[in-house]
Amino acid sequence: MIDVSTTYVIEILGTISFAISGSFAAMQRRLDPFGVLIIAFVTSIGGGTVRDLLLGDTPVAWMRDVNYCLLILVTSLLTVFFKTQIKKFKVTLFLFDSLGLGLFTLVGVQKGIVFGLSPGICVALGTITGCFGGVIRDTLLNTIPLIFRKEIYATACILGGILYFALLYFNLKADVAKIIVIAFIFTLRIIVVRYKLALPKFGY
Repeated sequence: MIDVSTTYVIEILGTISFAISGSFAAMQRRLDPFGVLIIAFVTSIGGGTVRDLLLGDTPVAWMRDVNYCLLILVTSLLTVFFKTQIKKFKVTLFLFDSLGLGLFTLVGVQKGIVFGLSPGICVALGTITGCFGGVIRDTLLNTIPLIFRKEIYATACILGGILYFALLYFNLKADVAKIIVIAFIFTLRIIVVRYKLALPKFGY
């Protein structure tokens, strides 16, 4: 029997979610199929690449496991193929981006734990893993990245990371804590956008 860790499954799901998110973002800008693939790729591996480089964990994850590249390729092609069946691009992009945010935040936190880093640094790595793929995607598409806009984006990652360590502190099983944190970040993003919540601004 093949032993597949929960973290690996979460990383696979996160890769699929961000590949779909990147593909829809590229299709909104009417890029050709090659452009869609590139945007899907950088959205999926951008955050993890920055994280691994900061940790000195090289070659980075997607270079060590070609399955990630194949997964992104297949996902982006299927997204392009089924785009006519999905009319609401913005809603689809938002949902998969939010799901990917929760999944990859947890992957980054777990990577920090494996390296024996402090909880604060683990939360920072989770935020980088969750957000930086989207930052690169939006930059390439000439859009102001979500993390720099009024929406609560990186804050959701930070709160999710803190919640994870709080749940572990109270002796909740790690796998259960992971599911709760992913659901928390995903739900928080939906609530924030639904009710147009934002962090307070400072006067200048």
